[in-house]
Amino acid sequence: MLFRTPKWIFALLLLIGIGYMIYPTEEQQQDLAHKHPRYETAQKVSLIEQDILVTNELCFEQCKRDFNRLLLDLHHNTELEVKDKLQQLRAEHPHMLSVTWSNPKHQQVISSGSYPSGIQEKLEPYQAEAKQALENGKPYHSPSIQIGQNHYMALAVPELEGGGLMGVIKQSILDQIQDQQKKNLRLVPYPAEGNYRVESVDSDTQRDIRVDNGEENAGVSHYHKEQVVVKFQATPNQATMAKIKHAIHSSSTKKLGYTYVFESHKLTAEQMIAYFKKVDNVEYVEPHYYYMTNAELMPNDDLYSPHQWNLPITQTIEGWGISKGNEDIIIAVLDTGTDLNHPDLQGRLVTGLNIIQPEEEPIDDVGHGTHVTGVISATVNNLEGVAGMTWYDKVMPIKVLDQTGAGTTYSVAQGIIWATDHGAKIINMSLGNYAQAEFLHDAIRYAFDKDVVLIAASGNDNTDQPGYPAAYPEVFAVGATDYQEQRAPFSNYGSYIDVAAPGVTIASTYPDNQYAALSGTSMASPHVAALAALIRSVNPLLTNVEVMKIMRNTAVDLGETGRDDLFGYGQINVKQALIEANNTKNSVRLFPEWVKREIQNIRSKYTSS
Repeated sequence: MLFRTPKWIFALLLLIGIGYMIYPTEEQQQDLAHKHPRYETAQKVSLIEQDILVTNELCFEQCKRDFNRLLLDLHHNTELEVKDKLQQLRAEHPHMLSVTWSNPKHQQVISSGSYPSGIQEKLEPYQAEAKQALENGKPYHSPSIQIGQNHYMALAVPELEGGGLMGVIKQSILDQIQDQQKKNLRLVPYPAEGNYRVESVDSDTQRDIRVDNGEENAGVSHYHKEQVVVKFQATPNQATMAKIKHAIHSSSTKKLGYTYVFESHKLTAEQMIAYFKKVDNVEYVEPHYYYMTNAELMPNDDLYSPHQWNLPITQTIEGWGISKGNEDIIIAVLDTGTDLNHPDLQGRLVTGLNIIQPEEEPIDDVGHGTHVTGVISATVNNLEGVAGMTWYDKVMPIKVLDQTGAGTTYSVAQGIIWATDHGAKIINMSLGNYAQAEFLHDAIRYAFDKDVVLIAASGNDNTDQPGYPAAYPEVFAVGATDYQEQRAPFSNYGSYIDVAAPGVTIASTYPDNQYAALSGTSMASPHVAALAALIRSVNPLLTNVEVMKIMRNTAVDLGETGRDDLFGYGQINVKQALIEANNTKNSVRLFPEWVKREIQNIRSKYTSS
């Protein structure tokens, strides 16, 4: 007699099978990706859709913020003044095709801008909904409206007294993100053959091929590294105060009663305390301490709370209690350039270089470099946009990739050497290929020998084949994780991976005063570059090797216990890294080797005489 299996067994097996497909383990994901390329492609397509969705939200939130700010400034203005302000808004934000202010109280309707021919009819229903929303005192934004090859959004922001602002936004950024991410995640052949006379070869055999598819803090107090609090016995006169400010290189001074908070752009808090202890009339001088709740030091940037999961998960906010950075520490970003006029990057950049067109500034014509730069240095606590990982460390934009996002070994090597010779302490390279090049390796050795920390993205092909420059021994290689601290499905892996960092749907700056969400190891790498800068801000005496060691030692172990090929030493932990850097600073450090050698030379001279 045949054994008859109960029906519930079949149902259970079916559920297990579905669970395997929907919630595969990391090992299962790898196996599926290798055996079924379409599975990996589907994951990447899903990530791009997610990036576009979040970018759409960022677009809406940014425009809503700009409308609200303008509304505060429109009343008690003449019609001409109102129109000028509407035009100024559109000039600052070229993607705003039209903006209309309606004021029922004074029966005013003032507009600026127009639409391309052929889209008015399709936009009318959404504009009617926006107008109705204003009449009801409610905000409105339409879904993304595709007309031809372009996307648009209708937006309305009401005023308390009635009326408000309406506008039509051209969302070219959505198409840009889609195209860019197809390249970044290698869903299309990239770079295209023929650009720079590119041909595809197998990295191992050099055979020509064609590509058609593609946390502890007990007993620790925190203070501002560039500020001190001083109380005078009597208020200094103007001449004395000028002398003090000059002596400490004061960048700002605030007064509260008899107490002053001095900030220096050159001296540390310790150096200023030593100075004020020698000044007559000083009752006391002390560090400007931080007092923190057990909650985070939440930045007030508009887009932080809803979109920047990457900062809390890496304990960046807690790390700011130890250091927010140092403007003397420069991070070179070798990429497509940077939007030099982006409002969230003002004061955050130093002079860079355009290697592609040396006579031009390193202006970003792709978007990738601006996004990478914002992850590192977007202005924090300015009530605008996103928060970067550092408050003070600055970025040196080096354009080594052209308008297609591709560049030569020569341009990257030249960028490394130029950045090193012009004061960069950290170099971020969110770029790579699978072929080794001794020319590029020589440039990397040059920078490494001059104590630069070199950091590179591992790549987005879900392969263990070493990618360069990340796989060079002098370079710190970075993989990508998602918000569940899993390896991103596209992230390359292997024995050369040092650490992982957030790289999925990362919100950051984008050209033309915009913000976008991108995924890729390109987005993970600048997190690590920013951490390296923060570590050197805490302790500038650390060598590049010591900085890299701290980042490995303090990473949160993910995956298999200990170092593994998927995550390296784990996901970066900013707070723990800065604690270790600070402890190293406060410990007794041995003389550097060059000091030892100099002492030995002096001793030898006296011995011989």
